[in-house]
Amino acid sequence: MASEEYMQLWAFAQMVAKKLKSKIKCKRIGIAVIGLEVAHAHIHLVPINNVSDINFASPKLNLSPDQLSEIAKQINA
Repeated sequence: MASEEYMQLWAFAQMVAKKLKSKIKCKRIGIAVIGLEVAHAHIHLVPINNVSDINFASPKLNLSPDQLSEIAKQINA
Protein backbone atom coordinates (compact mmCIF):
# COMPACT_ATOMS: atom_id res chain seq x y z
CA MET A 1 0.00 0.00 0.00
CA ALA A 2 1.34 3.40 -0.93
CA SER A 3 2.19 5.75 1.95
CA GLU A 4 -0.51 8.26 1.03
CA GLU A 5 -3.20 5.55 0.92
CA TYR A 6 -1.93 4.14 4.22
CA MET A 7 -2.23 7.54 5.91
CA GLN A 8 -5.72 8.09 4.43
CA LEU A 9 -6.84 4.68 5.73
CA TRP A 10 -5.71 5.52 9.26
CA ALA A 11 -7.24 9.00 9.12
CA PHE A 12 -10.55 7.44 8.11
CA ALA A 13 -10.25 4.81 10.87
CA GLN A 14 -9.66 7.59 13.41
CA MET A 15 -12.76 9.45 12.23
CA VAL A 16 -14.92 6.31 12.47
CA ALA A 17 -13.44 5.40 15.88
CA LYS A 18 -14.37 8.84 17.25
CA LYS A 19 -17.95 8.42 16.00
CA LEU A 20 -18.16 4.93 17.49
CA LYS A 21 -16.85 6.17 20.84
CA SER A 22 -19.42 8.97 20.90
CA LYS A 23 -22.35 6.61 20.25
CA ILE A 24 -21.43 3.35 21.99
CA LYS A 25 -20.80 3.21 25.73
CA CYS A 26 -17.24 1.92 26.13
CA LYS A 27 -13.91 2.94 27.65
CA ARG A 28 -12.15 3.08 24.29
CA ILE A 29 -12.09 1.80 20.75
CA GLY A 30 -9.66 -1.06 20.28
CA ILE A 31 -7.86 -1.48 16.98
CA ALA A 32 -6.78 -4.72 15.34
CA VAL A 33 -5.20 -5.16 11.94
CA ILE A 34 -5.43 -8.82 11.04
CA GLY A 35 -6.07 -11.03 8.06
CA LEU A 36 -3.60 -13.34 6.44
CA GLU A 37 -6.02 -15.27 4.29
CA VAL A 38 -6.84 -12.49 1.78
CA ALA A 39 -4.43 -9.95 0.29
CA HIS A 40 -6.16 -6.72 1.26
CA ALA A 41 -6.04 -4.14 4.02
CA HIS A 42 -8.66 -3.60 6.69
CA ILE A 43 -8.82 -2.31 10.24
CA HIS A 44 -11.09 -3.69 12.95
CA LEU A 45 -12.49 -1.01 15.28
CA VAL A 46 -13.92 -2.66 18.39
CA PRO A 47 -15.65 -0.89 21.30
CA ILE A 48 -13.98 -2.29 24.44
CA ASN A 49 -14.03 -1.91 28.20
CA ASN A 50 -11.11 -4.26 28.83
CA VAL A 51 -8.49 -6.03 26.74
CA SER A 52 -10.39 -9.33 26.67
CA ASP A 53 -13.20 -7.62 24.71
CA ILE A 54 -11.03 -7.64 21.59
CA ASN A 55 -10.27 -11.39 21.73
CA PHE A 56 -11.49 -12.63 18.35
CA ALA A 57 -11.62 -16.20 19.70
CA SER A 58 -14.44 -15.19 22.07
CA PRO A 59 -18.07 -15.60 21.00
CA LYS A 60 -19.39 -12.69 18.96
CA LEU A 61 -22.26 -10.52 20.11
CA ASN A 62 -25.56 -11.70 18.70
CA LEU A 63 -27.32 -8.49 17.60
CA SER A 64 -30.46 -8.45 15.50
CA PRO A 65 -30.50 -6.75 12.10
CA ASP A 66 -32.65 -4.01 13.66
CA GLN A 67 -30.11 -3.44 16.45
CA LEU A 68 -27.26 -3.26 13.94
CA SER A 69 -29.25 -0.88 11.77
CA GLU A 70 -29.92 1.40 14.74
CA ILE A 71 -26.23 1.47 15.66
CA ALA A 72 -25.32 2.29 12.05
CA LYS A 73 -27.86 5.15 12.00
CA GLN A 74 -26.43 6.58 15.22
CA ILE A 75 -22.87 6.40 13.89
CA ASN A 76 -23.82 8.02 10.59
CA ALA A 77 -25.80 10.83 12.26
